[in-house]
Amino acid sequence: MIFKKTLAPTMAALIAVIMSQSALAQSEAVSGTYKAEPTHRYITFSYSHMGYSNPWLRWRDWDATLEWNAEDPSASSISVVIDTASIDSGVDVFDGHLKSDRFFDVENHSQITFASTGVTQVNDKTGTMTGDLTILGVSKPVTLDVVFNNAGFSERDGIYKLGFSAKTSVNRSDFGLDYAVPYVSDKVDIIIEAEFIMPAESTE
Repeated sequence: MIFKKTLAPTMAALIAVIMSQSALAQSEAVSGTYKAEPTHRYITFSYSHMGYSNPWLRWRDWDATLEWNAEDPSASSISVVIDTASIDSGVDVFDGHLKSDRFFDVENHSQITFASTGVTQVNDKTGTMTGDLTILGVSKPVTLDVVFNNAGFSERDGIYKLGFSAKTSVNRSDFGLDYAVPYVSDKVDIIIEAEFIMPAESTE
């Protein structure tokens, strides 16, 4: 009983702090056009290599424009452009294979794109985003689970900032990337971590 009496006010205080932080973040998430911050944005993906390991790869160079609607996040949208040749496995020889026509064929397909088509808000922090992912000229609908991490304003830099995490899974064969399936898994898990910025003067 002593434990319960001590725990109750502690939990209540913790919940109050979390709720207040969430409300503060939302209040600082002003509407506008945000760009992915080049030094704090990551697109990584993983797959099973013959059951022996689950490598993690990334694209080094990509841009994104977020049209953020603070009053109605479900009305927000995003477009993403990835430089296909910026694939980075950490192994130079493998990067060459990935850039060849067996995989991403960067000579003929220099970009991978994503354009959102809808957002469903679950609560203040989570939601789903649907959109069209285009690889090798093939477009397929995908759905991402999205987490709204934080929002704030940097007085020093004069910028508004938003932070998100997202994840999804796709079958690479849907886009014509079927080399070595099923020895190398068809399913690919994608994880995105990104911060977006907007200069304060953009809101004036």
